[in-house]
Amino acid sequence: MVNTGDTAFILVSAALVMFMTPGLALFYGGMVRNKNVLATIMQSYIIICLVSVSWTLWGYSLSFGPDVGGVIGNLSWFALTDVGLTPSADYATTVPHLAFMVFQLMFAIITPALITGAFAERMKFKTFLVFMILWSTLVYSPLAHWVWGSGGWLAKMGALDFAGGTVVHISSGISALAAVLVIAKRRGHGKEQFIPHNVPMTVTGAAILWFGWFGFNAGSALTSGGLAASAFVATHIAAAAAGLTWLITEWIHRGKPTTLGAASGSVAGLVAITPASGFVGPASALIIGGVAGTLCYLGVMAKSKFGYDDSLDVVGIHGVGGTWGALATGLFATVAVNEAGKDGLFFGNPAQLWIQFVSVVTTWVFAFVMTIIILKVLDATMGLKVSDEEEVRGLDITQHSETAYNV
Repeated sequence: MVNTGDTAFILVSAALVMFMTPGLALFYGGMVRNKNVLATIMQSYIIICLVSVSWTLWGYSLSFGPDVGGVIGNLSWFALTDVGLTPSADYATTVPHLAFMVFQLMFAIITPALITGAFAERMKFKTFLVFMILWSTLVYSPLAHWVWGSGGWLAKMGALDFAGGTVVHISSGISALAAVLVIAKRRGHGKEQFIPHNVPMTVTGAAILWFGWFGFNAGSALTSGGLAASAFVATHIAAAAAGLTWLITEWIHRGKPTTLGAASGSVAGLVAITPASGFVGPASALIIGGVAGTLCYLGVMAKSKFGYDDSLDVVGIHGVGGTWGALATGLFATVAVNEAGKDGLFFGNPAQLWIQFVSVVTTWVFAFVMTIIILKVLDATMGLKVSDEEEVRGLDITQHSETAYNV
């Protein structure tokens, strides 16, 4: 039966999650050079349009539709057929099925948008559009079904992912790693510095992400009760702790604390707490966020050692942070917070950590291999990187005939 309070909560949460993607656009847009700011913002913005259409037609049915072998949903819900105003028997049983669908749509939008930071300032827009449709269909939908879909094999194995540690953050972070290994580096990478053109824009974007993340994690309780409150609190504490530990780590390492570091640290904490938010208490959230700040800082520093061109640190924040968060769920989860979950290692159930490890490795391998295949095919057929001349002039002009600043 439809509960109006729960329905209002889910719709507001969906709106908050949708707002995260424009927040991400600002977060990324401020970190690129001014000749690429509109092209970077455009990538996040157009994904809202692109994935909304594909999700309506086939994405939701593949992700959450009637199960086929624990691997994928069938297409019986194509174009939202039979997805209506009554609750689903399998998902969110107190809200209209359409409300659950649109809440999940916002997750499907922001996940591929996260990847765009890895290849910022260098990918052809036409190829980008095709890549996003293919990635959403061939990578995101299967993973969402495995973990959250009724009958999904990772769900049946007992993997815990409250709001998207594996489905959202590991998948995007590892796909970003695949992308930077396939797509050629930016001109001058390793020889010149690429300075963020507008750090206030980035910090504003980070603040919007933090705000929207309450819908992301608390909304994943799917009801407006105590579990949502617990996830909300865990989310905030982890973000705050990670912002501090990133700042302190950077201060020790580089001698100065930076505004960009504080913003990046908070996002790293939000990433790490996402899979655990509905399964852990405040003290555990503090630890998960605190470790994430330092761990993700080190992950970002690693790119200079390995020499890959991850333009906006997607691998270090989402890949590393998501992996830590998924494993930390296997350490700190407790049924005292969520009876529908499991106890983790520190609460007497070491088997859960192994299940989390399997889910992490599976997501790593699947997302990495599939993204490599998609990009290799697109490179051979359409080309991935803009020409050297277009890159020098900037993607705003060469891809969109626009400039962000007329000065």
